[in-house]
Amino acid sequence: MVESGKNLEQELDSLRIHKSHRRSSKGPSRWTSRWILAGIVLLVAVSAAVTAARFARQEIEVEVFRVVAGGEPGSQGPTVVLNASGYIVAHRKIQLTAKVVGKVAWIGVEKGDLVEKGQVLVRLEDAEYRAQAQQAEGQLASLLAQLSELEAGSRPEEIARANANLARAQADLRNARINLDRVRKLFEEEVLPRQDLDNAQSRFEAEAARVESLAKEADLVRLGPREEQIEAMKGRVKQARGALALRRTFLDSTVIRAPITGTILEKAVETGEFVTTSFVGERGAKGYVVTLADLNDLQVELDISQDDFSRLSMKQEATIRTDAFPDRSYGGYIAEIAPEANRQKATVQVKVQVADPDSFLRPEMNAQVAFLAPDEPPNGDRAPSGSRITVPSASVRDREGRKTVLVVLQGRARERPVRIGDLTAEGVVVTEGLIGGEDVVVNPPGNLADGDRVRTAGN
Repeated sequence: MVESGKNLEQELDSLRIHKSHRRSSKGPSRWTSRWILAGIVLLVAVSAAVTAARFARQEIEVEVFRVVAGGEPGSQGPTVVLNASGYIVAHRKIQLTAKVVGKVAWIGVEKGDLVEKGQVLVRLEDAEYRAQAQQAEGQLASLLAQLSELEAGSRPEEIARANANLARAQADLRNARINLDRVRKLFEEEVLPRQDLDNAQSRFEAEAARVESLAKEADLVRLGPREEQIEAMKGRVKQARGALALRRTFLDSTVIRAPITGTILEKAVETGEFVTTSFVGERGAKGYVVTLADLNDLQVELDISQDDFSRLSMKQEATIRTDAFPDRSYGGYIAEIAPEANRQKATVQVKVQVADPDSFLRPEMNAQVAFLAPDEPPNGDRAPSGSRITVPSASVRDREGRKTVLVVLQGRARERPVRIGDLTAEGVVVTEGLIGGEDVVVNPPGNLADGDRVRTAGN
């Protein structure tokens, strides 16, 4: 047993690392290694971001052909002077707010509902505002009663009472005079002392002052209130009327009505939620109840480059088409031009009024607008009668049986489905899909897709 124990101890001792075998110098610490690894990862991430940004900014250079809508092949006189893309917006879009704070008691509309002007949309709890209005009504009634009393003057009974008080005081004064004369005579006969005479004199003077006071009071009662008192009361009544009108306005404001005929775009509150007129937080009270707009009054909002702005003028006719319904076109005209340009974008905002919108148009839809030359009527997305549009054959692509072209809009390639007709010496006749004025890509690269950034040759 002893020998086996020694062998085990020797084996354990052979496994130990003696100090002489340890490295004399320490290697890098664990934290240093982690910092080095983090720096490498950060460097790789920055390099990847820079590379991605370079690729994102990369533009494909393309050759373009400006589409012209003419009469016979080879004729000039384009009808479109500029193409631009933008978004459909409601001319009047209203976020309907409450004039008073309160909790929503009832809401009678849903998103998409058509409402008439004056229609009740939301009701707030009104118990507090109703009580305040009743309190103001009571205050006004009290002041009106006081004003009527002042304007009516003193009643006959009040005048009679004042005269009776004066007559009684005059009788007391006569009695005091008789008593004073009697006491003075007895004092002169040395029957009564000096103090009795003084007391009688004081009583007489007091009764005389009392008679004078009651006489003036009787005169005031007969004259009635002063004009200044009546005017002051009229002022208080006017103030009370204003307070009542304000309280009734608050009460009426608990009923929120539609200011215009339109469509509910958004319902921001539900029954039981709190509505406020001041600053609101993300999860706190709501600042408005619904958003509505008149969808029969639509516009297209566009940012026009300053280089192209000189081609446009107020009331200029245009043709409008949406990406959602490319087969439908609408007439329009320039209704608004911003009075100042956007310095950062180097653009001027223009709004084109849609002349006859229908149910297919929705706010925030993408829209393309072709501005026509002056005195040219809008013609939809077909060429005018007796005219046609011709593009180079190399610009038409076959995409799974569909004929398309790529149009350059605001620095990006946009795919347009087209319908083609005859092949002529000038190129391919496009019967539908283009209206003239577009910049069509000629010989588009195979990897050029819808939405890619492009740069026209020479720019």
